[in-house]
Amino acid sequence: METTTLTLSKTLSCLFCIFYFVVAVSASLSFNFYADSCPTAEFLIRNTVTSSSSNDPSIPGKLLRLAFHDCFVEGCDASLMLEGNNTEKTDPGNRSVGGFSVIESAKRVLELFCPGTVSCADIIALAARDAVEIAGGPMIPIPTGRRDGMVSVASNVRPNIVDTSFTMDEMVNIFSNKGLSLLDLVVLSGAHTIGAAHCNTFRDRFQEDSMGKLIDKTIDSSYANELKKQCPSGDMASVTVNIDPQTSMVFDNQYYKNILVHKGLFQSDSVLLNDDSTRKFVEDFANDQELFFESWGQSFMKLTSVGVKTGDEGEVRRICGATNA
Repeated sequence: METTTLTLSKTLSCLFCIFYFVVAVSASLSFNFYADSCPTAEFLIRNTVTSSSSNDPSIPGKLLRLAFHDCFVEGCDASLMLEGNNTEKTDPGNRSVGGFSVIESAKRVLELFCPGTVSCADIIALAARDAVEIAGGPMIPIPTGRRDGMVSVASNVRPNIVDTSFTMDEMVNIFSNKGLSLLDLVVLSGAHTIGAAHCNTFRDRFQEDSMGKLIDKTIDSSYANELKKQCPSGDMASVTVNIDPQTSMVFDNQYYKNILVHKGLFQSDSVLLNDDSTRKFVEDFANDQELFFESWGQSFMKLTSVGVKTGDEGEVRRICGATNA
């Protein structure tokens, strides 16, 4: 009991420190940014996300992934939405990202009510926030005021996004470059509690030695066998499986419970057990969903504040797929 209390105390202490960091990085953003210019903005975005999710339960996972891939490259500026040759969207790592149509739908509605006012960058952040709550997660107030970027280059993608085969050191390096801590890494990895993945993103985990045994000892063998049944060897690029085999459409702490029994889908999930610090966070979140939700609120705010453009930077696009120029 004493050990549990001490761990919780340390974790909450970390959250307390993070709060002040979040305030600092979000200083250029503000809550209720559209209170005067477009008071129904957040309501209209939420309605679009809710409607889309009702028609397609996979939408929340797609919107959350879209936000990650946007914010990690050029900051949270909707650069991933830009169409054209050699843009971020053309990189192989982004070709399976979905949810773009939901953002465009919300933008069209907002342009009717508040033309030239709400940025695509804010729509992405708010849509991902709403997607989490719609899927059963916490409701998080986040500041707004992001501007849309005008640069989108495919070559910027690979050095800035986390690959599913990354080691702990590689992930820590990417996250730290974005101003995100080790705790943020574990918390934001919890996004894998919803959504699906293409078989080719984890096919390396099926490799066997000459005796027919899995080379990757960090994945449960029965889970690996089940995945192999779901992923025909000749069709790994098009078939998808749920990242969380237990509660794939619900934003909860099941992801961490899965990791503890070696049922993390990606290598980047399994490596969270390799480090004493990250393993302890995994154990804490697996045992306490409320703690995970509280932590998620702080880390998600930090994520959606990465590299934001405000004030005279960037622009507010008329359509999300192209700059105004």
